[in-house]
Order: sequence, then structure tokens, then C-alpha cells
Amino acid sequence: MNDKKDFLAGAGVNTRLSHIGNSPSDYHGFVNPPVVHASTVLFPDAKTMETRGQKYSYGTRGTPTTDALCEAIDALEGAAGTILVPSGLAAVTVPFLAFLSAGDHALIVDSVYFPTRHFCDTMLKRLGVTVEYYDPMIGAGIESLIKPNTRLVHTEAPGSNTFEMQDIRAITTAAHRHGCVVTMDNTWATPLYFKPLDHGVDISIHAATKYPSGHSDILMGTVSANAKHWEQLHETNIALGICGAPDDSYQILRGLRTMGVRLDRHQESTMTIARWLEERDDVARVLHPALPSFPGHDLWKRDFTGSSGIFSFVLKVDGPEQFKPKAHAFLDALSIFGLGWSWGGYESLAVHVGLSDRRICKAPSEGPVIRLQIGLEDVADLRRDIDAGFAAANAI
Repeated sequence: MNDKKDFLAGAGVNTRLSHIGNSPSDYHGFVNPPVVHASTVLFPDAKTMETRGQKYSYGTRGTPTTDALCEAIDALEGAAGTILVPSGLAAVTVPFLAFLSAGDHALIVDSVYFPTRHFCDTMLKRLGVTVEYYDPMIGAGIESLIKPNTRLVHTEAPGSNTFEMQDIRAITTAAHRHGCVVTMDNTWATPLYFKPLDHGVDISIHAATKYPSGHSDILMGTVSANAKHWEQLHETNIALGICGAPDDSYQILRGLRTMGVRLDRHQESTMTIARWLEERDDVARVLHPALPSFPGHDLWKRDFTGSSGIFSFVLKVDGPEQFKPKAHAFLDALSIFGLGWSWGGYESLAVHVGLSDRRICKAPSEGPVIRLQIGLEDVADLRRDIDAGFAAANAI
């Protein structure tokens, strides 16, 4: 057979997902790479051991299984290198630890994933890092917030729960003028719909727990770096001793094979439901960047090639005292939608979003925010389930 590397460079996304990160000829023709369980690795002689003069030296530094996944993520991200960590949150915190020191200043988008905010307000603060939150819509104006000791700018687009868009190119351009590292949580879009490194981001972060896994049973994060920042990220990961497990890596690699097909389905179903919700009198607003009515739609349309399966809507109520009762009535009436914190799996989920942590991006005043993860179920059944939720909320 011909070498497929050159062929894959110009291939479609599903073709690439089917073939990256595996080399059957390396493993006697078997299609999937083996799961290599490892801690101790033996060396042929003392000099090789002293110099670590072979590809593998210890389980924390990689195995053929974890390398296969890293190679696949590198191909998707266009990265110089990728590290694997045990969760999406660790994928955020490890690069923070890699590039921030005591006395540094970090700019964090105010629509950030709440556990990231908790890490910033506790661990980073204790380590002597000053954290400042900024408006996601600030764009090039972020330059006015950069101080002489600003070392890192963290972005997340769309924003967690309320889906604010960011002008990533404008932010990276301003940040790099001052020598700042730019990190981005790109879990919502995946590298299929947005490639951060192509837009100037230095470190691309992904909770592989979500769409790469796709089956709600694996916890993992990936962190991919450009050439300038790869060695420092890699050395920090080794120093911390944090690594992804071979079994989990195998399952994520397996999930990648169908991620494109699943995302197409998630996107189609989600857009159908989001448009339907926009037409309902009991919905105040739908928070989805792919809708023309959304304030950040133009940025999404300019930079992204698709949208995934999670968004929110604001339930219309008569007053603040009804926020929680109506939200809980809506959720408790659901049958197909599960009540769960995660997303990206095959099943639909719903949650009443808490936004009390926001400093700048305040919670909508019209009503409670309900976040929906649209799974792979039939749209007609999902609409029927949502209808039951509205009926219950309206009865309060």
C-alpha cells in the first residue's frame, strides 16, 4: 500500500478522523493500536538508561497508545505537540501553571467555565498570581487591560453557559504585542469547527470528555501548543507527573473515528430545536451563536465552520421569585433529557444554569437560564419532552 500521509493532508474531515493516529503496519496489520499498559520500561544498557536514549523511558512519559492519540490531536489542531491530562479542568490548569509565576497578572474571560474561575480565585491567588476578569466582547480593547506583568490571556468561545463570542484574532494580536501567552478553551467547537492555533492562539485546550469521547464514560483533557510554547508546556507536564491513561486514550481515539458524523447530527438537531424555541412565547431569548439573532453571530459566522450540540435559552417568567420554581418545574417534567452537568455524549441533558459568579457578564434578567445538550435522539421526541417541561413551568 502507498503511504497515506500525503493523501490525508488534502482529505475530508471524516476521512482524516478515520485514519489519523493509527498505523496498522506498525502492529502486524491490526487496524487499532494496542493498549499498552506501562509503568516500568527496560533499557538495553546503562548508557541508554542514563541518557534516556530510547523512545519510551517510563509510563508517565508516554506509551504507543497515548502517542497515537497525541498524534491524532496534533493532526487536527495543527500543533507542534499535545499533552494528555485526566480531565478537561486539568487541561486548563496545567498550562496556567506552565506559564504563570508569582507576581504575574492574568486576564481571564468573565464567561469562563466556573471550575476554571474557582482555580483562579483559589490556587492562582494562593500562588501569588493576580487575576482580572474581562468582558468577552472586548476584542482589541483588551490591550487597555494589559499591564507590564500580564503574562497570560485566557479565552473561551463561545462562553460557558451564555455563549458569548470573542474576537480571538484581535485578542491574540493585542496580547502578542506585549509578550502574553494566549490560551483558549475550545471544547464547544472542537478542532473540526474552529482551529485556535490558526487564529493566533498559543495553547488550545479541549475537554476530550465531551465530543471526542462522545459516550459519557471517559474523563480526559488535551492541551495542544504551537512550536514556540510546546517545550515549556511539555516540561511542565512532566514535572507535574500528570498523564492520560492508556485505556482512556484508546477510548478517546476510538471516539474520534465517529466524531465528525456525530457532530453533524448534533448540529442539525440543535439548530432545529434552537429555531423552534425562538418562536415560542414562553422563551425570552435563545443563547446560540449560530442564530442570526444572537449578538455574537457575526463573529461566529466569520471564524467558525459549524456549531455543536449545546446552547441555552432564557425561560420567560413574571418576576425573580419565579426563577427557581419555574426552572425546577421545567426540569422535573423531562423524561428523555437527563439532569446532568456534562455534555458532548449521545444523550440529551438539561441543567438550570447558575451565573452568580459573574463579575461583568451578568445573568439575564428576563428569567432563569436553561442549558440544553442535544444528543442523538430523534428531534420530534426531544421537542415533545421539552413541551412537557414548558407545560409544567407554565402551571406554576
